[in-house]
Amino acid sequence: MRRRLALLWILLLLPLAALADSFKVNDIRIDGLQRIDLGTVFAAFPVDVGETVDEFRLSKAARALFATGYFNDIRLARDGNVLIVKVQERPALSKIEIEGNDVIETDKLLDGLKNLGLAEGEVFQRATLERIRLELLRLYAGQGRYGAQVDAEIESLPENRVGLTIRIREGEPAAIQHINIVGNTAFDDETLAGLFTLKTPSFWSFFGDDSKYSREKLSGDLERLRSYYLDRGYINFAIDSTQVSLTPDRKHVYITINVSEGERFRFAGFELAGDLVLPREELQSQVELESGAIFSRRAMVASATQLTRRLGNEGYLQANVNPVPDVDEAQRTVAITFFINPGRRIYVRRINFRGNTNSADEVLRREMRQMEAAWASTELMETSKRRLERLGYFASVNLETSAVPGTEDQIDLEYSVEEQLSGHLSASIGFSQESGLLLGANVSQKNFLGTGKQVSVAVNNSRTDTEYSFSFTDPYHTVDGVSRGFDLYYRKQDFEEGDTSDYSTDTYGGGMSFGYPIDEHQRLRFGWGLSHLSVSLGNDIPQEISDFVDAEGDEYNQLNLTASWSDNHLNKGLMATDGYSQSLSLELGAPGSDLNFWKLRYRGQRYFPLTGDWVLSLRTELGYADSMGNTSELPFFEHFYAGGFNSVRGFKSNSLGPRANNLGRDPLGGNALVEGSMELIFPFPFVEDPGGLRSLLYLDVGSVFDTSCLSSNPNCDSGIALDEMSASVGVGVSWLTFVGPLSFSYAVPVIEQDDDETEAFQFALGRSF
Repeated sequence: MRRRLALLWILLLLPLAALADSFKVNDIRIDGLQRIDLGTVFAAFPVDVGETVDEFRLSKAARALFATGYFNDIRLARDGNVLIVKVQERPALSKIEIEGNDVIETDKLLDGLKNLGLAEGEVFQRATLERIRLELLRLYAGQGRYGAQVDAEIESLPENRVGLTIRIREGEPAAIQHINIVGNTAFDDETLAGLFTLKTPSFWSFFGDDSKYSREKLSGDLERLRSYYLDRGYINFAIDSTQVSLTPDRKHVYITINVSEGERFRFAGFELAGDLVLPREELQSQVELESGAIFSRRAMVASATQLTRRLGNEGYLQANVNPVPDVDEAQRTVAITFFINPGRRIYVRRINFRGNTNSADEVLRREMRQMEAAWASTELMETSKRRLERLGYFASVNLETSAVPGTEDQIDLEYSVEEQLSGHLSASIGFSQESGLLLGANVSQKNFLGTGKQVSVAVNNSRTDTEYSFSFTDPYHTVDGVSRGFDLYYRKQDFEEGDTSDYSTDTYGGGMSFGYPIDEHQRLRFGWGLSHLSVSLGNDIPQEISDFVDAEGDEYNQLNLTASWSDNHLNKGLMATDGYSQSLSLELGAPGSDLNFWKLRYRGQRYFPLTGDWVLSLRTELGYADSMGNTSELPFFEHFYAGGFNSVRGFKSNSLGPRANNLGRDPLGGNALVEGSMELIFPFPFVEDPGGLRSLLYLDVGSVFDTSCLSSNPNCDSGIALDEMSASVGVGVSWLTFVGPLSFSYAVPVIEQDDDETEAFQFALGRSF
């Protein structure tokens, strides 16, 4: 290296020998430029025309020009009073090709090379190339690929250009042969090893990379180990050293961690200090530290977070709560003092919305619980965000805050939303063996024309079913959130044509409902409906239906009253991933109606985030109904049914439960319903950004029962027998398409009853998992 520098200076200084005498520069001529702009050279060369120079001034100027890194050689000469600068440009990098990389994407490698000064079109320097080669090897070593090799091949091209090919042999990550923790006595090796994401090889290592060494993973594991001890009272815990040993073949790693546990400490109480802008008792209630309990850093930090959040709810968004421990080594106790600096109270000047191309601002603004001109509340801002997410109109909702220029105590809020389909539109034509020609058109929109109103129109016609219906709901009939809705419908079902039962029903009616909010999550709903239903019997009908018509007649005028309670804590309106919801509803065939009955139904679901995008979901539906007053038994057309896509998947729709006493053994339904489902939601395979896709594995179980079977039907056993429920396991996919949610499932029954009818593949439009 020294020889190369000496040679360089000789080449620079030899021409200066002819320039020993000082002279006034009348002109400067640059020779040898090919690609570099003349202005770039003059900007870097610190000599101007008209200046008097000598050999020392010119030597300094040559060094400055060489420092630009554009030239391999620079020579200075003199022709009278004309200064001649002869340069030899370094070649330009014309192309970069990378081969052999699988673990790290080519685009990411090119970006990294560019940040290190190696990019197409730039001046090529060999020193930079060697530095980059070492950096790539370091990067692969961080992933445990100690056998990685990086070679570079330079190809000379015309016009002083070069091409660069980087060949990478990544190799395999070094496998962890042993993890040894030295110095632990409070917790055994197995417990501590269970904290680590890095594992020694096992049978399951084939399906993952937890046995492959990674420097980043080891750093995370050491922090988990430290946190584990600090959360269990060992405040003096320390990791003394970490040794990572590599076998000579660079394929295996041995990790040794030396620790000092120290003694276990307990809490000795806490104090609040600083500017307590809220009542002391109120702030103390946010701290969950008990004197005498085992010290926990997690509990200490959580209490500080709770204090910060409580102050944030009162407008002190910049509050700083700093927990300071006072350690008594003799008594092995820790007293905590929370120093509170609330900062200024912040107010909201303006709330803006962005991205709502379809939904009117009013629809979003009425969900706001944070008001303009009021102090900013962390809780109210987050509640407003959750309410927008639960609408089901938006794929995502993001909240950003920005300070108002010229003020110290005002902010603007901006809710950015991404519109998504909040309903579905479908028109269909088809053929079914049971129903014949199928013609249908359905429009269901929860956010009709961006107004937030819900509209649904359906027209369906086939050999077995005819339906015309219209419904409308205004969720904000009043400014305080009272909703109003009404519906009209006509429905005719011919079961004889479907070869299931020889009877048909003809129904028309309508109703109205009102909903009343209790709080941010709970709601009451009351409604009434008038309907007229007539039944036409054929020759081959179940005895149970014939007996009911003989006793109650074949035409019924009904006034049905409904009441329901709902409690929604889901984080999204569609494809939720966290929270729970539940509802309880009661329907009455009111006095004065031809048929008197009651139906009680409960629905509940809960989502448990596991890790990453994996979620566990539990769902249940329970129902019970019976007749009352002068009606002898529950009307057969008010029975519960089970089986099908919206119920127990893998079985035909409405096919589970009691059967009629005839040759066809038609499903009769029952007055009691029990259903449950467990779903494991996981990222859609092979798709980096699944967007509106959801995939899951599920277990469904359920059936319907009759608690008062007729003696004429030996196929029906009275009572609820949970051991007679049917069950299935399967896989499902939901996709938010431009016409609404489209869902598919494939199920295999694992528990079947004698008369169950299976159906492996099922799908539904307008419903997501």
